[in-house]
Amino acid sequence: MVRLPLSPAEIERGRRLGSLLRKARRERSMLEVALDAAVSPETLRKIESGRVATPAFSTIAAIAGVLGLSLDAIWAEVHRADGEPDAAARRPRERLAS
Repeated sequence: MVRLPLSPAEIERGRRLGSLLRKARRERSMLEVALDAAVSPETLRKIESGRVATPAFSTIAAIAGVLGLSLDAIWAEVHRADGEPDAAARRPRERLAS
């Protein structure tokens, strides 16, 4: 499977998501939150740094649960500055067989 490059809007949403999770984590260690969410600390680090701009829904749901964040609140914050609130987030991703 080959993924298309991320758009600038997707990259910016990834940065906003990472910032939101970092702030919500507060003084809790990245290791503690990652282990409680059953994700690797490296995955959490990449999401928080914006290097993974489109993490899996289940990953975000697990982290949100540990941090006490609602998925609705995350969605609203991550998409707050988009010129096209839902269209870009829902655009189909082409997949090419290798």
